[in-house]
Amino acid sequence: MTHAKVHIETRDGRPEAHVFRPASGATAPIPGVLFLMDGLGIRTALFDVAERIAAGGYFVLLPDLFYRAGPYVAPDPKKVFTDPDARAAWAKTMANAITPAGVREDLRAFLAHLDATPEVASDGRSIGVTGYCMGGTFALSAAGWFPDKIASVAAFHPGRVVTDDADSAHRAVAHAEGRVYVARASDDASFTDEDLGVLERALAEARVEHQIETYPAKHGWVLADTPVHDAGQAERHFDALARLFGGTLRPSAS
Repeated sequence: MTHAKVHIETRDGRPEAHVFRPASGATAPIPGVLFLMDGLGIRTALFDVAERIAAGGYFVLLPDLFYRAGPYVAPDPKKVFTDPDARAAWAKTMANAITPAGVREDLRAFLAHLDATPEVASDGRSIGVTGYCMGGTFALSAAGWFPDKIASVAAFHPGRVVTDDADSAHRAVAHAEGRVYVARASDDASFTDEDLGVLERALAEARVEHQIETYPAKHGWVLADTPVHDAGQAERHFDALARLFGGTLRPSAS
């Protein structure tokens, strides 16, 4: 397993991104996976998940979506989850770091980087995307924004998938051409039963191949440094990713 850093040119700067490759001996080209972080910033817990995905034979790109905020230190997830003041302070720090329009242009650059990487398979729609919390919502949007690039997308405990905004993720993902997998937390005020129904109808009416599951866990369960981490449901998440990417990025092996 190798872990390296790269910088990728975007419209607004040169964000740092982390690259994870499988152990030496993997036959190139290998499928590319774009990993979209949660709202707590780049940190070791994300690296652990990226390494696990890469070990399955994937080239994983994990970019820092908060680069517009300048240098920062990721907060202690336990404080953000349990202390309203810490949560408000972190939200204020990152208030101008993320906009849907900015992220859309960033994703365009990240997908182009994967396309231009020699060891990554780039024959048509061949990239997978996985995202967590905030990143899960952006992953769903990405599937609709770039349907010619993305073969499959997974969103784990995404929040605010359904809003009144014109660029709401539930509207964007209806334009997806690849396979969509959504894993919702059973305890999640940011993704209600009503939201689930709206998303399901949008995907069904657009005839997007999809699966939506509700995991018996709290919002944020995958990342091991959160106080709501659920090891068993995190393993279930890895199994779901293996099936999704195995069936779309490695169809001959599924």
